[in-house]
Amino acid sequence: MTVTAASFRTNYPEFVDSAVYTDSQIGYYLTIAVLLLNANRWKSLLDVGCELFIAHNLALEAIAQKTSAAGGVPGAMSGVVASKSVDKVSVSYDTSASIMPNAGHWNLTIYGARYIKLMRMFGAGPLQVGGGESPAYSGMAWPGPMA
Repeated sequence: MTVTAASFRTNYPEFVDSAVYTDSQIGYYLTIAVLLLNANRWKSLLDVGCELFIAHNLALEAIAQKTSAAGGVPGAMSGVVASKSVDKVSVSYDTSASIMPNAGHWNLTIYGARYIKLMRMFGAGPLQVGGGESPAYSGMAWPGPMA
């Protein structure tokens, strides 16, 4: 894995402001991503998954900080807004086009939606453990039910 704060900022320039999105925040979420993402499933897209995980969480942190600065409760979730009215003006969006079903908080950012889409693809099939491919999986593969 090759994700660093610098490489993350290169791939996601919207997070380039190190005063707002600190290296320690990026490192914190990178550490969590490394612990949660299965490298055997993500393979060559592990860095992409880690960066999407980081971006999603940094975006949520920014929302919490903005809410707190305005006197609100940081971390309170409201979900995706489908309709809003101010005086005589109203706007409504078709959220079904951009919401991943059963994705919970991952739908709160575009990064989370991208992450969950990839995660579901990589988690869809079986993963064989054993067979002597790696010292980490030293046991033999399961031979199947006894006849």
